[in-house]
Amino acid sequence: MSVFTEVELDYLTGNRLLGRLATVGANGMPHVAPVGWRLDADVVVITGRNFSDTKKFRDVAATGRAAIVIDDVLPPWQARGVEIRGRAEAVEAPEPQIRIRPTRIASWGLDGERSARTVRPDPTGPPANGSPTSEAPTR
Repeated sequence: MSVFTEVELDYLTGNRLLGRLATVGANGMPHVAPVGWRLDADVVVITGRNFSDTKKFRDVAATGRAAIVIDDVLPPWQARGVEIRGRAEAVEAPEPQIRIRPTRIASWGLDGERSARTVRPDPTGPPANGSPTSEAPTR
């Protein structure tokens, strides 16, 4: 069973190629960059040109955390998207990539409902009982 809802999976697999990756450097400074991405089962995979030389790759290697937002706007003004936060790893081989394993997913505008839930506990975060929770998305 996927950590994503059926509506989220439909949205994420619907030819949305660009996302915004957020990382934090070892010095605590945030960094956001547009990236290409794909799903590999429940893992978000991000790659790019000379990827292992990028700040985002170094940030993930140093902190093990990342978030990505995949979104768009339909006319007249219907914002919709999915935010995925989680544990991330910077992998060198066979090709440099960042792999995000979701711990928290928020979505909006996909089926008229907003959703935010913990999908697996973050081993470095506060204790959680491991069961999904629903609450309004954070902004």
